[in-house]
Amino acid sequence: MKSSEKQVIINNLQEQIDSYDHFYLTDIAGLNAADTSELRRLCFSQEVKLVVVKNTLLRKALESSGKNAEEIYDALKGNTTVMFSSTGNVPAKLIKDFARLHKKPVLKAAFVEESVYMGENQLEALVAVKSKNELIADVVALLQSPMKTVVSQLQSGGNIIHGVLKTLGEKE
Repeated sequence: MKSSEKQVIINNLQEQIDSYDHFYLTDIAGLNAADTSELRRLCFSQEVKLVVVKNTLLRKALESSGKNAEEIYDALKGNTTVMFSSTGNVPAKLIKDFARLHKKPVLKAAFVEESVYMGENQLEALVAVKSKNELIADVVALLQSPMKTVVSQLQSGGNIIHGVLKTLGEKE
């Protein structure tokens, strides 16, 4: 491969690294063509971009990107596939579900929410990471809970007062 071709690939990878908030490094070596196609379809359906890369080119792209991900360099060994995503936990869930049946992909490292996660043992922690939308939904639910309680108490109290007044009115 010519130096100019490598530079084009590095620039393309750097653009993807900078445009996506989260990325996972995985190993999918050993999957047959049908399983690889199935994984690619799953990634596409969940808006995850799957790219097979050369480790040296990925390292150069990471070095020139704006992300602080030097710790990931240790994971750049063997076969590497990058999963780019706008939502932090989607690739982790996809890896976990797909690996139940196929034993691959294997998580090597991840850059999620400005943090680096190294190794397969971090997969459960990554699945539990909440996305921005999930956190907003939790906050809204917490804010709504006291309001719902007050409204329901006012409604039930109104029914009791109405019942007492109606009973008193019937006695006379």
